[in-house]
Parts: sequence; C-alpha cells; structure tokens
Amino acid sequence: MVDTVTAILVFVRVLVLVLGVFITYYSLQAYRRTGTPYMRNATLGFGIITLGVFLEGVLFEFAGFDLAVVHIIESVAIGLGFLVLLFSLRQ
Repeated sequence: MVDTVTAILVFVRVLVLVLGVFITYYSLQAYRRTGTPYMRNATLGFGIITLGVFLEGVLFEFAGFDLAVVHIIESVAIGLGFLVLLFSLRQ
C-alpha cells in the first residue's frame, strides 16, 4: 500500500510534468507561428525543465537512484532551463 505522502508526491510530480509538457507544446506552437529565435530558445528552456522533472521521477521510481541524486539531477536541469530562458529573454 502506498502511503499518503508518497501518493501526494506522485500526484504533484505528474501534474508538474503535464503542465510542463503543455507549456513546452504551446511554446513550440508560438515558435512555429512566429519563427523568432527567442521563442525557439524559450521552447528549449521549458523542454529542459520538463525533462528534468520527468527524469527525476523515472530515475527515482524505476531506476532506484537515491533521492538526493535525483534532486541534484532535476536541479541541474531546472537551472540549465532557466539559463536558456534568461538567454531567450535577453535577446
């Protein structure tokens, strides 16, 4: 049986993943519509952040990685995604 905290954590992580996929998708649609480099970079940034969220869940739940390790991996992906977003906003 899954305890309540684990169930809530999985629910929240899946929700964040779904939201990330939608944001990345709509960013890609905006890039296709406008063709601007900053929208391309924003799509890439959102995609990297979403990938980090996905990897954290997969590596922890299915690959048996330590919780601290998967948080580090996710944090690196989020930091890199934010860096790409910052770059896209500064163009």
